[in-house]
Amino acid sequence: MKTKNKINLLTTVLMIALITTSVLFFCSKSSGLYGTGVGNGGGNTPNSISIAYFSFSKTVLSVTTGTKVTWTNNDGAAHTVIADDGTFNSRQISPNSTFSYTFATKGNFPYHCSIHTMMKATVHVQ
Repeated sequence: MKTKNKINLLTTVLMIALITTSVLFFCSKSSGLYGTGVGNGGGNTPNSISIAYFSFSKTVLSVTTGTKVTWTNNDGAAHTVIADDGTFNSRQISPNSTFSYTFATKGNFPYHCSIHTMMKATVHVQ
């Protein structure tokens, strides 16, 4: 009887470890599956942002006023692009769809995905 309890406990511990490792890997930007972070990489053009692996390809994008920025959902799930201050709201972006917004004023525009709240980034307009 004690051997069966030990096996059940070991199985439970291994399952918890596997789940924890998987969550940390897929939610960590250091996993290597994500975009380039700060800068102009990760999209098809300097003013584009790819959404993939539940992450925005650029955590900070710097543009000038009048620049049109396009987000492309390259993920298998729907996402949103919503400015924290409400300046822009993509509503739901289906896989393989895009959302664009032209920035007319200077400032920092933090935004997030309302479906997956860990997804956050900023557009800096100069």
